[in-house]
Amino acid sequence: MRNLVSSRGLHTVCEGASCPNIGECWGRGTATFMILGGICTRNCRFCDVPPGEPEPPSYDEPARVADAIRALGLRHAVITSVTRDDLSDGGAALWAETIHQVRAANPDCRIEVLVPDFQGDTIALQLVFDARPDIFGHNLETIARLYAAARPQAIYWRSLKVLQQAKQAGLLTKSGVMLGMGETFDEILAAMQDLRNVGCDLLSLGQYLQPTVQHIPIERYWTPEEFEQLRDEGERLGFQHVEAGPLVRSSYHADQVEIPSFLTKGVSEK
Repeated sequence: MRNLVSSRGLHTVCEGASCPNIGECWGRGTATFMILGGICTRNCRFCDVPPGEPEPPSYDEPARVADAIRALGLRHAVITSVTRDDLSDGGAALWAETIHQVRAANPDCRIEVLVPDFQGDTIALQLVFDARPDIFGHNLETIARLYAAARPQAIYWRSLKVLQQAKQAGLLTKSGVMLGMGETFDEILAAMQDLRNVGCDLLSLGQYLQPTVQHIPIERYWTPEEFEQLRDEGERLGFQHVEAGPLVRSSYHADQVEIPSFLTKGVSEK
């Protein structure tokens, strides 16, 4: 997997974000591709992707991603990106082209994307919507109260609006929340309700793990039993699927999620 990724000059969030599941996922032949480079223009205090001034986008990257997915024979591909606030469209045009090229080269592959907020730019978001990914993901990451500490360049309600607009565009939507930065059980439930209020279909809940001493500290470890309780609460709220557990990340077991056909029927073709 490492040779395949490096030979095509690609990035993965598996490596870039120091994911604890890299061994399991790469051993199964799955990876989450990260487009638009490996440097992020934001500096979220929970994330191990390096911040800084990125290189200009590589416009042959969509073809390289499509080729890697074809080489792996994936039936479900997850694609994410760094945040590119330095670009006028936040990288949305390259996002759309990546989706188009992956679909053209891999017509039987389900495409799941995990996008940044594009600073709420509706024109940029529409470019991605129009490319019709099978699953549109945007992570809430944490509760509203912790945004200033964990995501100072993001806005809680803007992230919810991104998901709401994707749902209004007819897309299947997904979000993720990390636990352990100081939130309470009730605050997590409130965030889950906020996600359901904007029509979010799929949810992942996992334990935050502090990448370095410079990152926001862990306030507590949530137990497997608490994650099970939150999964039950999510199903009660109406999420179509909730993946919850200490090592769960946005794309963890994404290829194994069974999505009711009525939710995906016609999504790619619209």
